[in-house]
Amino acid sequence: MTLYRRELLLIIPLFFACAGENGAGDAERSPSTNSTMDHHSHARPDEAVITHLELDIAVDMAARTIAGTATYRIEDHGKGRIILDTDGLIVEKVMDGKGEALAFTLGDSTFLGRPLEVSIPAGTESFAVQYRTGRNAKALQWLEPHQTADRKHPFLFTQGQAILARSWIPVQDSPGIRFTYAAKVSVPDGLMAVMSGTNPQKPSADGVYSFTQEQRIPAYLIALAVGDLAFKPVDARTGVYAERSVVDNAAWEFADMGRMLEAAENLYGPYRWGRYDLIVLPPSFPFGGMENPCLTFATPTIIAGDRSLTALVAHELAHSWSGNLVTNATWNDFWLNEGFTVYFESRISEALYGADYAGMLQQLGRQDLQGELAKIAAGRHPEDGRLRLDLAGRDPDEGMTDVAYEKGAAFLRLLEARVGRPKFDAFIRDYFDRFAFQSMTTDRFLAHLDEHLLKPNEVEVNVAEWVDGDELPANAPTPVSDRFTKVEEEIARWEEGTAARELSTSEWSTFEWMHFIRHLPDGLTEARMNELDAAFGFTKTGNAEVLAAWLEQCIRNDHDEAFDRLDQFLNTVGRRKFLVPLYTRMLETEKGRLMAQTIYRSARGNYHSVAVHTIDGLLAWKDNQPPVNF
Repeated sequence: MTLYRRELLLIIPLFFACAGENGAGDAERSPSTNSTMDHHSHARPDEAVITHLELDIAVDMAARTIAGTATYRIEDHGKGRIILDTDGLIVEKVMDGKGEALAFTLGDSTFLGRPLEVSIPAGTESFAVQYRTGRNAKALQWLEPHQTADRKHPFLFTQGQAILARSWIPVQDSPGIRFTYAAKVSVPDGLMAVMSGTNPQKPSADGVYSFTQEQRIPAYLIALAVGDLAFKPVDARTGVYAERSVVDNAAWEFADMGRMLEAAENLYGPYRWGRYDLIVLPPSFPFGGMENPCLTFATPTIIAGDRSLTALVAHELAHSWSGNLVTNATWNDFWLNEGFTVYFESRISEALYGADYAGMLQQLGRQDLQGELAKIAAGRHPEDGRLRLDLAGRDPDEGMTDVAYEKGAAFLRLLEARVGRPKFDAFIRDYFDRFAFQSMTTDRFLAHLDEHLLKPNEVEVNVAEWVDGDELPANAPTPVSDRFTKVEEEIARWEEGTAARELSTSEWSTFEWMHFIRHLPDGLTEARMNELDAAFGFTKTGNAEVLAAWLEQCIRNDHDEAFDRLDQFLNTVGRRKFLVPLYTRMLETEKGRLMAQTIYRSARGNYHSVAVHTIDGLLAWKDNQPPVNF
C-alpha cells in the first residue's frame, strides 16, 4: 500500500453532495447545494465544479493511448481556480472558451495522482484541456488479439471505480460530484465503441461514434469499450454486446434481462436510464460486473450455458437505483451502494425464481461474509469490518470488501423484518424517489432512516452496532434455504461410505454445487478427490463458480491432477473474486507459494491494474523477480 502524505490533509477538498432533502433530484438543480469531505479527490467544488463534460478523443490501439480534448461547463464561485484530478495524464494545453491559453499547474504525485489546478477568471463558464493518456493508465486494459475470444482484433475497456477515471480523463473524480456528459470517439476501422450512455447498435462506417449521457453521474461511471463487437437485442429495452463468437450465447444466457427489469420496476419504481444493455468483456475484466449506466460491463465467467449465474445481472441492474441513482457520497459510504444493491438483487431473484433461490444466494453471501470478517479481524485494519469506513490515506479499493455488500444487505433485511416488508418497500421506494440523482452520506441516510422509518413505526434498532461495529451483530437475520440442508445430507452420506455417483444430485443448481464443494470434509485423500472428480467432472466444468470452488479444494488437499487446470484458469481469467482466494490458498504452504509465484509470473500481464494491485500486494510482488524453480 502506498503511504499517505500527511501534508495532503491540509489541501484535501470539499465536494458537493447534490441537492436538498425534498423531492426527486432534477437536472436543473444546482450541483453544489451541500458539501462533505472526500479524502480521495483533489477537487474543490466549493470553488468551482463541473456541470457538463464534452469529450472529443481518438483511441490509438497500436500506441495504446487516448488523446483529445475534454471541454467542461462549470459553476464558478469566483475563487479564481478550478482543480481536477489526474493520474499519469500528459496535459498539453488548457484553454478558455475562446481558445486562449489558461495558466495551469500539476501538483506532486501521490497515490491519488496529481491535482491539475487551472487559473480561471471570475465568471468563467467553460474551459478545455487538451491531453493524452500515459502508457500505463490504470483505468485502461489494452488487449492483444490473442487475449480476446475471437483472436482477430485488439480490445480496450475502461474501469473507473474507485479512483481510476482520473487516469484516462482529467476530471473531478469524486462520487459526490455529478455531471452530464457527451463524447465523440474515433476508433480504428472495423472496431466499434460503446459507452455508459446512448449507444450504437451497428458499426460506424467512418469509425467515429457519438454518445450522450443526459443524467448527472459521477466520474467513476464514465466507461468506454472498443472492439470488434456485435449487438443482439433481448427485448425492446434490453440487449447484449459481445465479440461475434460470443454474442449469440450471451443473448441466450441473459434472456431474462427484460423480466429482471420489470421486476425491479415493480419493486422500486421506474427505470430512469433509457435502455439497459450489457456488454460481455474479455476474461481479464477484474470484476463480475460493473454497473456503468445504460451498459453493464460483465465478465464472460457468468456465461455457464444454463443461465445459472445470472444473479449477477440482477445485481448490476439493481445498481441502476442503488449506486447510480442514489450514490455513495464518498468511498467511506460504499455500503450505501452495495448493501442496498445486494438486498435489491435478492428481491429481484426472489420475484423471478422463488424464495429458495434467493435463500441460497443469501446463504452463500453469508459464508463469504464470515470468511471476510475473520480475515479482516486478523489483519492490519480490523475497523474494516464496519459499514462506515475510514479510508483516509488508503486506496479506497482496499475497503471494497464483502462487508459493504453482505453486512449492508443483512442490516436492511433486519430493518425489513422489524417493520414488515410492505412498510420497508414503501420506505425504499420513497428513498430512491426522494434522493434521485443525488449523493448520500451515511450520516444523512441514518437521519433519514430514523425520521422516516424507525420513529414512525416505533421501532428501536441498535444502528451504531451495525454501522460502527467491527463484527456481524448477533441479531443479523439468518438466511434460510432447505435446499442447502439437503446438500449437507448428501455430504454426510458420502462421508459414511455412499459412492459419489450414487448421491442424489441430479437436480442441483450451481448454488448447491458450490455449497457442496465448500463444505467437503478436511484432509481428503487423492483417491477421494479423484472419486469426486470422476463422478461430477469438476476439473473440466465450464462453470467458473463451481470450478473456482473446486480448485480451492484441490490446493487445500494438494490434488496435483488439477494443477494444470489451475494454471490455465489463472492465466485466462482476471476476475478478482476468483484470483484472491486461489492465490491466498496457495500461499498457505511453501509448495503453493512457489506455484503461485510461477503462475503469476506468466499471468500478470493478462490482468487489469485493479487485479495486479491486489495480487502484487498479496504476493509482495516486485517486478523483475528472479525465476522460481518449481
